[in-house]
Amino acid sequence: RVIAVTVLTSLDRGDLELLVSAVDPAGAVPRLAKAAMDAGLAGAVCSPLEASAVRRECGGGFLIVTPGIRPGGSPAGDQKRVATAAEAVLAGADVLVVGRPVTGAPDPGLAAAALLEEIGAALEERHAGNGPA
Repeated sequence: RVIAVTVLTSLDRGDLELLVSAVDPAGAVPRLAKAAMDAGLAGAVCSPLEASAVRRECGGGFLIVTPGIRPGGSPAGDQKRVATAAEAVLAGADVLVVGRPVTGAPDPGLAAAALLEEIGAALEERHAGNGPA
């Protein structure tokens, strides 16, 4: 499947103002995702902060891939629009992109296991009706 990138998670409003006219990611991302869907793409990459807006705009069949996943309390690094795995899942994300929080952890296996547990709990909550389908 082909998916589109909306606005990189390492960019925020200030960065976008340097690139284009004043644009808020919260408004730009759902518009870009809808344009991707209308062009026949299967999904889009967006930060977890915009996932629920993309889900509302594009519906349940549209694939939402979210980088910028960070465990609670961990540093954002170069990412500016981040959320926890649970927050992303509850916002409607289908695929979570996780790198440094696992690869840079003292025990990557333990870090991955904790993320999987968090994702599982969030999926149960989502399927219980507390988040997008």
